[in-house]
Amino acid sequence: DTHWSRASMAKHSGLSKSTIGRIWKKFDLKPHLQDAFKLSTDPQFVAKVVDVVGLYHHPPEKAVVLCVDEKSQIQALDRSQPVLPMMPGMPERRTHDYYRHGITSLFAAFNIADGTVISALHRRHRAIEFKKFLVTIDKRVPAGLDVHLVCDNYATHNT
Repeated sequence: DTHWSRASMAKHSGLSKSTIGRIWKKFDLKPHLQDAFKLSTDPQFVAKVVDVVGLYHHPPEKAVVLCVDEKSQIQALDRSQPVLPMMPGMPERRTHDYYRHGITSLFAAFNIADGTVISALHRRHRAIEFKKFLVTIDKRVPAGLDVHLVCDNYATHNT
């Protein structure tokens, strides 16, 4: 977990700070940036990844593959005044202030074959709302097609 700066790398290597900077730039190195990741401890992880990637790359015939996710705690906002449309010589104008209408949860299913999205908004974010969303999906997918849902391990889905 050592964080390298140009000065510390120069001191450690015996090169100048400007040389270190040129090397970093040439090889697009950014040691000042950090990212995080977490490896799964699931013993079936690789098999599950292969299944999901296989669904995406080779969907079954007479089936639809949907990538399902949700976003909770979305602020439902509305402008305090209507947007004024663009006119010759005038840009579109909108107020900077808005009214808060509480929060909502967005459920969405992305069709990987054609890019369409099935979505629903719900006031709450529980298993019962997710079940209602599944009913929405069932109604929107043409009869005769199997449905394959790719979901994360969120508690709402597991219930």
